[in-house]
Amino acid sequence: MNEQLDYKQIDAETLRFHVRVTPGAKKAGVGGTHDGALKVAVHTAPENGKANQAVIKAIAKQLGISKSRVVILAGQTARVKSIEINGLAAAEAIERLTALASSPLQ
Repeated sequence: MNEQLDYKQIDAETLRFHVRVTPGAKKAGVGGTHDGALKVAVHTAPENGKANQAVIKAIAKQLGISKSRVVILAGQTARVKSIEINGLAAAEAIERLTALASSPLQ
């Protein structure tokens, strides 16, 4: 499936996009898209926000930024979450996210 990732550039260093999370996955990783959202699979079960923290950690690691620069804006208890990243030039963030979206889980 070769879908495009939907994102919104807020300013020169802020980008918003959606992720579709698979908690409790056997294989964790970030890659591919589903309905315009970046797919993120985490081993952690969705209990007490642990899966959300795992999602933040996975996105930060793949983008090469600190976890404090990744925020879940909406969807804390849903599979589809609205994410905001900052502190990375938007053009660079778009390039990295596009590469992740076009590749299988990594």
